[in-house]
Amino acid sequence: MASIRKRGNLQWEARIRRKGHPTTCKTFDTKADAEEWARQIESEMVRGVFVSRAEAERTTLSEALDRYITEYIPRLAQVFKEITRARALQRRSIASKFLASIRSKDIADFIREREEEEVSGNTIRLDLALLSRLFNVARADWGMESLKNPVENVTKPKVNKGRERRLEEGEEEKLLDAATQIFRPVISFAVETGMRREEIASLTWERVDLKKRIAFLPETKNGEARSVPLSPAALALLARLPKPHAGSVFRMSASAMTQAMEAARKRAGIADLRFHDLRHEATSRFFEHTDLDVMEIKTITGHRSLQMLARYSHLRVHRLADRLAGAKRGR
Repeated sequence: MASIRKRGNLQWEARIRRKGHPTTCKTFDTKADAEEWARQIESEMVRGVFVSRAEAERTTLSEALDRYITEYIPRLAQVFKEITRARALQRRSIASKFLASIRSKDIADFIREREEEEVSGNTIRLDLALLSRLFNVARADWGMESLKNPVENVTKPKVNKGRERRLEEGEEEKLLDAATQIFRPVISFAVETGMRREEIASLTWERVDLKKRIAFLPETKNGEARSVPLSPAALALLARLPKPHAGSVFRMSASAMTQAMEAARKRAGIADLRFHDLRHEATSRFFEHTDLDVMEIKTITGHRSLQMLARYSHLRVHRLADRLAGAKRGR
């Protein structure tokens, strides 16, 4: 039988004692809310479907994020990025709420808050993905079976259209002229291979096989290892780099590459060009200047799905017209 009692001037406590179940209690702002909760819990106990909400009701989202960072994130591919995202979520007002009290409305409020900060839809979706995984882990592994995932039913923001910035005529030469001596080969290698900034920065000589003409990447953005075939131009570039063949190939961190790119862009007088745009340029050239099929290009670039490569497919239309006119493959 449930007992409802007033606590102070503003709160009501519902307490349920029933044989075969632990004493269960919760505090509410109104008596009506306390009575409704008590009826729901007693009904679950009678039907034999009651699961204690105690842990979920005393664990805040911030505390759950601490545990998630310690126990779950180390299993993921991009540990540093996920920890950074989780710590940022801990600074949000929603982090002070108890897990059991977070509803889809709270998640919708969080989305609106982020949108008002003019954060991209993709960034918000990554935040939501982390929160959704946390609730699922808490329910499956932390004994919070009663916990519902409030992210599942909320309307997600639309993903922004991907950038389509490419190198315009003369920009590659200007960028190379403006780049420092150590950064210049990085630019050329990125355009030749389509590798991501972090992949180039972490490439070591031990993972470059000049005889087989491949660069092995044991860890990539999508969590899968891959081998990148090296073009004759990429091989010639590597051959010109300082020896001995040990340690980092390009001797620059990912953040240093970003800074060097911005500095070179400004010196060259080029507007709105980012390092990642070089990967877009490389992928576009694979479609435009080779007869590699989509699956072969996907193997080289490491895109997660064919859908992510779909926006490049229009680049080959003129080549198909040439083929219809009798041009040979590779011409």
